[in-house]
Amino acid sequence: MAQQSPVKRFSTKLLRPALLNDDTSWSFVILPKEVSEMLPRRGRTTVEVALNDHSFQSTLEPDGQLSHWLKISEEQSVAADAKIGEVAAFEITALPQEPEPELPSDLREALSASPAAKEVWHDTTAIAKLDWIHWIVSAKQAKTREKRIRDACEKLASGKRRVCCFDPSGFYSKALSAPKVAE
Repeated sequence: MAQQSPVKRFSTKLLRPALLNDDTSWSFVILPKEVSEMLPRRGRTTVEVALNDHSFQSTLEPDGQLSHWLKISEEQSVAADAKIGEVAAFEITALPQEPEPELPSDLREALSASPAAKEVWHDTTAIAKLDWIHWIVSAKQAKTREKRIRDACEKLASGKRRVCCFDPSGFYSKALSAPKVAE
């Protein structure tokens, strides 16, 4: 039986991401390092969040600095009466087991076309699946994404369950980072 993760409590300011447009309706926070260090992994981690006593489930993203950041939707911040620029109270609890990730449709189709890859995929951990999906969706060009899907199916069909050489924390490859903060 999985051991229940302790609740991590902290307060911090909700930040506005610096994006190309001004109609950004979501916010984010960067977890304090000491909170992040108590989580089960430096990569993506699904947690139960209480933001000013409003609860929801979310996946923390690695910030590339061996910590995590949390995206907060407009609906979540409104329900929690939490405004960008103000300090809010958080409680974070890691789920005892990582849930199955949602499969992008192009990857689902490719796995359906490759029974050997699909079989290994179904026998792979949820965390490894998250890494495969991130590796695929982080491609900046459509042709790179298509190649990564083909490569993933070939590797899975040959029995590989993990993305080779992928740093899920972003610390060594800088593949992952928190959004830039708006001025």
